Amino acid sequence: MTATDARPSTKGKATGGRTAATLRDAVALMLLPLPLLAAALPGAFAGGGTRRWFGGRDESRRADAQAAKDAAAEAFYELDSAQRDLEISVETITAVDSSPRARQAVEDFAALGRRIDEVSHAYITAVDAHDLDRDGLEPSVADRATTELTRAKDDLVRVKGELDRYARGLGPLLGSAETQLARLAPAVERARQALLGATGALDGVRASGLKADDLAARLAALAPELTKLNQGAGRHGVAETLQRADQVVREAEAIRTEAERLPERAAEIDRRLVSLRTRAQALTTRTSGVEPILSELRRRFSAECWQDLQHVPEQAARDVRQAEEKLAEAVTARREQSWPDATARLGTVRALLNHADEAVSAAGERLRLLDAVAKDPKKEIERTRFAVRDAQRLAMTGRSTPDPRHAGPLDSAVARLDRAIAALEARHPDYWHFLTETEAVRQSAARVVSDIREGLGSGA
Repeated sequence: MTATDARPSTKGKATGGRTAATLRDAVALMLLPLPLLAAALPGAFAGGGTRRWFGGRDESRRADAQAAKDAAAEAFYELDSAQRDLEISVETITAVDSSPRARQAVEDFAALGRRIDEVSHAYITAVDAHDLDRDGLEPSVADRATTELTRAKDDLVRVKGELDRYARGLGPLLGSAETQLARLAPAVERARQALLGATGALDGVRASGLKADDLAARLAALAPELTKLNQGAGRHGVAETLQRADQVVREAEAIRTEAERLPERAAEIDRRLVSLRTRAQALTTRTSGVEPILSELRRRFSAECWQDLQHVPEQAARDVRQAEEKLAEAVTARREQSWPDATARLGTVRALLNHADEAVSAAGERLRLLDAVAKDPKKEIERTRFAVRDAQRLAMTGRSTPDPRHAGPLDSAVARLDRAIAALEARHPDYWHFLTETEAVRQSAARVVSDIREGLGSGA
């Protein structure tokens, strides 16, 4: 039974019925012959008859029952409207939110729905049980109708209050769901536009004569995702659709950016090919100069100073040779426009040449350092002693005795330096060992300085 069915238009029917009956009686009296009129008038106006033309307690009870019926119909209509509005809200939340809180809200609404069905059934039963428009409505029936319809109205109002409280509690969930729904259409549209942009950029690159097979494959892989976006949130859910749209946007934008940069990338690969080829040639020349350096080291210094460099010429030559092979592979990949492969090969070439360069440079640097310390070890000794003294002064700042955590490492550093200096008195001093020892002493002093400054900074 709908709200409209439950609200019959009965207002004024009792008063209208009395007025019509009175008019009919008056007309009939006017048409009677005078004797009959004279006989009829005393009974009509003296109150001697049994018919009541102008209301009375019975009509008042009928009016009370009708008013109760109208009030119950209004309460039923308001409850029904509120329930329908909330159904839309709950469906919105269900489509977006699968959290425990949302599931509980759905269960609570179902329980409210059962209570609404109960009071609505009681209201409809009360309406159907009493025909308030029929003639001869007994006062007791009118009173019973008033009582039952008033009770039905009160129950409808009570449940409407429960529904209103539920609606107020639903506000945060509904707001979040509506926010996500508001994001849905723009998100899907952004994904479509991003795919169009990626397709356009890819077409432009191909028109310039460059291949982009890897980008085309990545773009083709997004086709199923676009299909799911077109199928809509009704099938895949709002949250999943939003996540899919964002993912499509990110990937499509990445494809578009790479496609637009592809001409620049090709030019950069060409430049790197030339640069690395030149560097490989230069390293080949430098590698051939390592052997004379080693000969000089062997002639002037003890074996400990150069034996770890014996493998440098072979290792550097091997690195350069492998780099040239990878360089040839990079050229082939560039010719085939296999951009990822070309980039990867060039990275390998660079790493190999760096390794060869470091080895070749190490040999020359070793000879320079040994020459310097052999001529004048005092500079290295003073440099190291200064580092230790600086750490010692800092350790004593604001103290009468140093902290054992700092004093111990510094004392060990001093002793280590003294031993390294004493080793220089040997007939064939190991200058390389001396240099590694002084470097270790300086590092130890630097660690103490760092610890002290960290302690000062933390207030320790």
